[in-house]
Amino acid sequence: MTAPSKITPWAFNQDSTFRGSVTQLARCQYEAISHAKGTRRLIPCLRLVREMKKEHVKPDLVIYNSLLACIAEEGLPLEAWAVVDDMHAMGISPDRQSYHHILHALRWSPLEPTWETLEKMAEQGFPPNEQTYALIIKRITATEGVELALQVMHEMAKRGFSPDLTATQDVIKLAADLHFSRLAIDLAQNFEAHSVRRVDGGTWMACLISSAELLYADGVQKCWEKAVHELSLTPDEGACIAVLHTCARHGLADLATDVIRVLRSIGVEWQEYHFAPLLEAFSRAGKLKEAFGTLHLLRSNGIVPRPETVQPISDLLKNDVDRVDRTWKILDELRDEGHSIDAAAINAIIDASITFGDLQRAIGAYKTFNDYASKPDIETFNLLLRGCIDANHRELGDKLLLDLKQAGIRPNALTYERIILLCLTQPTYEDAFFYLEEMKAQKFLPPLRVYEAIVRTCVAAGDSRYALALTELGQCGYTLSQDLRRYVATHKPSSQDDIL
Repeated sequence: MTAPSKITPWAFNQDSTFRGSVTQLARCQYEAISHAKGTRRLIPCLRLVREMKKEHVKPDLVIYNSLLACIAEEGLPLEAWAVVDDMHAMGISPDRQSYHHILHALRWSPLEPTWETLEKMAEQGFPPNEQTYALIIKRITATEGVELALQVMHEMAKRGFSPDLTATQDVIKLAADLHFSRLAIDLAQNFEAHSVRRVDGGTWMACLISSAELLYADGVQKCWEKAVHELSLTPDEGACIAVLHTCARHGLADLATDVIRVLRSIGVEWQEYHFAPLLEAFSRAGKLKEAFGTLHLLRSNGIVPRPETVQPISDLLKNDVDRVDRTWKILDELRDEGHSIDAAAINAIIDASITFGDLQRAIGAYKTFNDYASKPDIETFNLLLRGCIDANHRELGDKLLLDLKQAGIRPNALTYERIILLCLTQPTYEDAFFYLEEMKAQKFLPPLRVYEAIVRTCVAAGDSRYALALTELGQCGYTLSQDLRRYVATHKPSSQDDIL
């Protein structure tokens, strides 16, 4: 067993007869200092000074500096100088802290009084120190003078002073707010490289947001790593979306994936506009497998990808016809891994094939939907109809319309537009008017290009129905283009001179 300790507490016998004595000045000093440490305590401090005057208690430097602190907190430079004049009248010389209070009181005044105060400090033998420069920098950053703040920081370095953390963060945040993202990040990194102190998370987050707004990829990567992974900060949804836009522009697929993770961790419900930049980032990075896998993730979360969302994948495929062929291998791998192949993935291949003018390749892709346990959607048929228009292939267009009806898919405005344009590519274009009426019956407003195509076709064929199309065009609120107006005036039948 361990032997009991022989150490006993110190004996203490309280002296109940002791009574400390406090001078009246000491009591006033204590009260004045308490006022100076608080906020909005100028009135109580003035009352204290009035009581001291009534009781004939002579103030000292502590009392005056406390009064100056209260005045400075309210931003009253004239009153502060009045106190200094009273100090001189009482034979008390202001010290460095007195002038610092004056500088603080001048924070909302023009810069000239600040420089004058610094000159008076130098005349009294008080050259600027770190605190002086911190007050100057705070004053400058309040008016967004980032260049002048940098000059002051440079002067500090020449004199062997290091800027304090608060002043440095003020300059960094100002640079970030003014969209000098690279400067803000360089200042933060330089400060941390030469100081044991670290810039706070709010400052790094300001740099992150500024970099994201400017699509500054290097800055976004550095700030995200610092703020999210090192400091364990959580950006809000707005910051995450801004970062995602930068990822999309520069193909930062890994960072975009991490942003999506953060969005889920903060309880944000995933939306299509979160995944659109992720898909673009994957596409720019050439990561087609991840992009197609993301389409499945969208569907599994109840999000139907829009054609605009999948457009970056289509654009990537359009750059290289051989990449289109290699895409089938990627889809096979995803299918073998148990992933569902989204219709948008096959639509991207169809879109690229039509862009290459290869309608046969596009139809081949259309026939693979069953192989991947997927179903075509309205976008599939709209893309194929575009290919039919390019190839003037009316029979195939009719076959696609039949497939569309058998699949139970409701045509949209773009479907009617393209079938009308397809009909107008044929020598016999009567069906164009039928589909036009059906389009209007479905409450779809025909676009201007449909009417212009009808007018141009009718005029070229000497069909007087172009006049009806012109009338209906005007009723829809459209204006005929100058080019088509000249065409009609030049080629219209002579019996229709009064139409335009």
